[in-house]
Amino acid sequence: MNASPAQSHSPLSDVLALPAAAALSAPLRKALTAAALKPEAGAGALDSPAVVAATLDALALLDADSDTVAAAIVHVYPGWAAALGPGLEREHPVVAALLDGQRAAGQVWALHAEQSRRSGTEGLRRLLLAIVRDLRVVPILLARQLARMRHADALAPETRRELAALTRDIHAPLANRLGIWQLKWELEDLAFRYLEPQTYQKIARLLDEKRGDRERYIEQVKRTLREAMAAQGVKAEVAGRPKHIYSIWKKMQRKDAPISELYDLRAVRVMVDDVGACYAALGVVHATWTPIPSEFDDYIARPKRNDYRSLHTAVVGPEGKTLEVQIRTHEMHRQAELGVAAHWKYKEAGSHSADAAFDRKIAWMRRLLDAKSEGGQGGDEALASELDTELVEDRVYVLTPKGEVIDLPAGATPLDFAYHVHTEVGHRCRGAKIDGRIVPLDHKLRTGDRVEILTAKTGEPRRDWLVASNGFLASNRSREKVRNWFHKLDRSRNETAGRELLDKELRRLGVLGADLAPARERFNLAGDGDLYVQVALGDIGPHQIGRVLLEHERAMSAPPPAPASGSTTTIAPAPRKVPGKSTDFTVEGVGNLLVQLARCCQPLPGEPIVGYLTRGRGVSVHRPGCGAFERLAAAQPQRVLPVEWGRKGSGYEVDIEVLALDRKWLLKEVTNVIAQGNAHVISIRSDVERNGAQVRLRLRLRVGDYGQLSSLLGKLSSLPGVEYAQRS
Repeated sequence: MNASPAQSHSPLSDVLALPAAAALSAPLRKALTAAALKPEAGAGALDSPAVVAATLDALALLDADSDTVAAAIVHVYPGWAAALGPGLEREHPVVAALLDGQRAAGQVWALHAEQSRRSGTEGLRRLLLAIVRDLRVVPILLARQLARMRHADALAPETRRELAALTRDIHAPLANRLGIWQLKWELEDLAFRYLEPQTYQKIARLLDEKRGDRERYIEQVKRTLREAMAAQGVKAEVAGRPKHIYSIWKKMQRKDAPISELYDLRAVRVMVDDVGACYAALGVVHATWTPIPSEFDDYIARPKRNDYRSLHTAVVGPEGKTLEVQIRTHEMHRQAELGVAAHWKYKEAGSHSADAAFDRKIAWMRRLLDAKSEGGQGGDEALASELDTELVEDRVYVLTPKGEVIDLPAGATPLDFAYHVHTEVGHRCRGAKIDGRIVPLDHKLRTGDRVEILTAKTGEPRRDWLVASNGFLASNRSREKVRNWFHKLDRSRNETAGRELLDKELRRLGVLGADLAPARERFNLAGDGDLYVQVALGDIGPHQIGRVLLEHERAMSAPPPAPASGSTTTIAPAPRKVPGKSTDFTVEGVGNLLVQLARCCQPLPGEPIVGYLTRGRGVSVHRPGCGAFERLAAAQPQRVLPVEWGRKGSGYEVDIEVLALDRKWLLKEVTNVIAQGNAHVISIRSDVERNGAQVRLRLRLRVGDYGQLSSLLGKLSSLPGVEYAQRS
C-alpha cells in the first residue's frame, strides 16, 4: 500500500532541509532520508523542531563533522535509530558510538536530578568524560543544551530551573574547560538568568547599555588598536568581546566590589610573536589611551604560581569607558589554554583535584577542535587513534547509594571505596554490594558502579588486607589507614600477629621452621621480633620473606657437579636445554634425556629444584627437601644433577588442601577464587571431617608458577570459614 503524502513527510525531512544539515555526507544523508520514510521513524521527539534547529546551528558554529551532526539529529527522535536498523553500527560505527555516548550521558543527568543539593558536580563532570568513548559526544551535549536553554521560556518554571541547574553545574564548566567560548558564555548567562532572575536583571540595568552596543564598542576598539599596531610596525592579532553578565557577577562576588570599580567589563587580547613584541605592544596601547596605573600587572616578568604569563593593563578607552587589555605571545596563549596554566584551573572552584589522565582528555578534545577550525585533513582520525595510547584512564568513578561520585585509582576495590568514605567505615567493612549484587572485597571496581558497603556495628581491620598479593587494597591512602590502626597497638600484639601471618605463609610454602636469618639480612633487621612487626604492619609481605628463604635454600642445597669417573653421564661446562618436556628446564649434561616432574613433591616454577638421573625414566626433578630425593641422593650421589627452570610452560599441576566449615556456597566460592586467579581445576574431592562441622577439600590445580600459587592460597585462606589452605 502506498504511503499518503502526510505519511511520506516527517520532521526529519524538515531537519535535512536546514542549512546546518549541509555538513552531512552523501551516504549519511541517503541513509537518514530512507529511514525517515519508515513507519517507526514517527516516534515522538525529545526536543521541539526549534530546539533541533538551534542545536544544529550551534554545531555549525563549531564546524562539526558529518558523523557528529547525524548523531545529534538521530538522538532526538527515538524512532529514527530503530528505523536505521541494525546496519547502523556496521555501516556507520562512529554515529553509533556517538549515540551510545549520548545515552550514557543520560545516566549523569539522572544522577544530577537525584542530588538534593549542589554537591559532587565536579565528580559528575569527570564521570561524564570517563564514560563516553568518543569525546565528540560533548559538543553535541553542549549544543543541545544551549538550544534547549534558548527556548526554556516555554517550559514550566520548575522544569526550567532544573534545566538551568544542570547547565550551571555540568554543561557550562565543560564548555569552559574545552575552550568552547562561543557556547560557554551563553550557557552561563542563560543559566544565571533563570536561577537568579532578580540579580541578573539588576546587573543588566547597571551595565547601562545593551549587549549589542557593547559588542559594537569592542569592534571599534579592535579596529583602532590594529591600526595603531600596524603604524608602529608591531605584528599583532587583536581579539576581544564584552564581558557577559554572569562573569561580571562572579567578579563582583570575588572582589566584593561594586560594578563601578571593575575595569575589565570590556576587554581585548593582543597576541604577538615574541616577548619583545609584548612590551612593544604595551607601549602602543599606553600611547593610544591613558593607562590606569594601579591596574597594570606584569605576569611575564613575575609569572603566577601556575606559570600563567601575560601582560594585563587597564586604560581609559574611547568615550571615556574603561577597557582591559591582555598582551601575550601565541605560545603563552597556547600554554594558558592547554597547559598547567589553563584558565579553568584557577577560575573554577573545586577543580584542583584534576589528574593527569583527565587533563590529557581535555587537551585532546581542544586539539581536535583546533584541528577542525584550521581545516586540517585527516586530523580527526589521527587524534582519535591516540585514545588507545595517550588517554588510558587511570581512575575509576563509582557512585555512592545516593548517587555521589567517588574518584578512585584504577584497580580500586570496595574496601578502597569504604576507606575513602570514612576511615571507620573501612575498619568496620565486612562486605559490599555493587548494583545490588554482593561481591567479594577484592572485586575490581569499574566506572559507573554503584557501591554499597556492608558494615559491622563494631570491628577492626584485618591484617591480611595489607598483604599486597591478596589484592584487597589498591590505594596507598587506604593502606596507610590500615597501617595506622595497627601502629597504635603495642609491640607484643604486633609481634604475635606478624608471627602468625608469617607461619601461615611458610606452612603453605613448605618451609615452616626455616631459619629466618637470610630474611633478616635482606631487610636489614636486628632480630626475628623486628621481622614479625614489619610483617604485621604490612611493611614487608610474608610472600617476600618466603621467596627469600626459598632462594637461600636453593643456593645452599645446589650440589657440586658430579665427578666424571664412575658417572653414567658426562658433565659439560655449559648448560643445555633438554628437548621435549625438558624445554621447561635447563639441565647440566649431554644427551637427549627425558625430564619429568617428580610426583612425590611436585615442584613449581620459581622454587629451588634439583635433578636425579633415574634408570630408564630420564631425569626426575624434585624439591631439595623432598624425602624421596634425599634417600636416593644418599644412596647414589653421582646421579644428582643441577637443574634450573628454563622457559615458562603452559601450566603445572599441584595438589592443595582446604579445611573449612561445611557451609552453603563454600565450593562455589572456592572455585570462583580459583577461576579469578586464572588457575584451572583438574579434580576436586571433598571429605566431611569426623566432627561433621568441617569439610576437607583436596584439589588438583594447574597453575602458571610459584607466585600464582602463593597468591591463590592467600585468597583461599581469607574466605569466610576457611581454617587453612595449603599445599598437600
